[in-house]
Amino acid sequence: MLNTLSRLLDEAGISLTDHQKNQLVAYVDMLNKWNKAYNLTSVRDPNEMLIRHILDSIVVAPHLQGERFIDVGTGPGLPGIPLSVVRPEAHFTLLDSLGKRVRFLRQVQHELKLENVTPVQSRVEDFPAQPPFDGVISRAFASLNDMVSWCHHLPGENGRFYALKGQLPDDEIAMLPAGYTVEQIVKLRVPRLEGERHLVMIKPTKI
Repeated sequence: MLNTLSRLLDEAGISLTDHQKNQLVAYVDMLNKWNKAYNLTSVRDPNEMLIRHILDSIVVAPHLQGERFIDVGTGPGLPGIPLSVVRPEAHFTLLDSLGKRVRFLRQVQHELKLENVTPVQSRVEDFPAQPPFDGVISRAFASLNDMVSWCHHLPGENGRFYALKGQLPDDEIAMLPAGYTVEQIVKLRVPRLEGERHLVMIKPTKI
C-alpha cells in the first residue's frame, strides 16, 4: 500500500516524508479494520481509500490559509486526519455528532501520535468557537447555504469557509445568503479519481 501511495503522490506532484506516508497508510489500515464493525465509509477497498479519501483530502492543503481549522461533519476524519498529517504545524478540530466516529478518531489520534488534532462530539450549532477558527472545512457535509448558516459562528475575522465539492455547485453559489462572498474556486486534480473536484472558498463579508 505504501508503494501505491508513493506512486499516487508522485502523480499528484505532492512530496511527503516517509513518516507522513507511513502515518497515512496506518490510518487507512485502521479505517479498513474499524469499517467492518462500525461502517465508517462506503469505500471498502484500501487502495480505493488511498485515492478517494487520502489524496482527495490532501490536495486541499496548499489552499488553506492560517493555523487553526475545524473539520465540520468529519465522519471518520475526512479531510481532517490526512490534512493534519501533511500540515503538522496547523491544528485541526474534528467535529462529529456520532459517538462511534469520535471513538475511532480518538484511537487514530492515539495510534498515529497526532498532537495537532482534537476530536469533539457535538452538533455544530452547539459548538462554541473560542477562539474562532482561521478555516471551517467541510467535505460533502451540506449545501453551501447550510454550511454558512450552521457554521456562521466558527470563523474568525479573517476566517474562510472551505467547501470540498464534486461538480461545481452553481445553484448553491447563486443561493448564498447576504454577507458571504465566493472568494475563489479551485479546480482540484486528483489522480485516478473519476469525476470533478472543486474547492469553494467563501469569505464572510461585513454587511
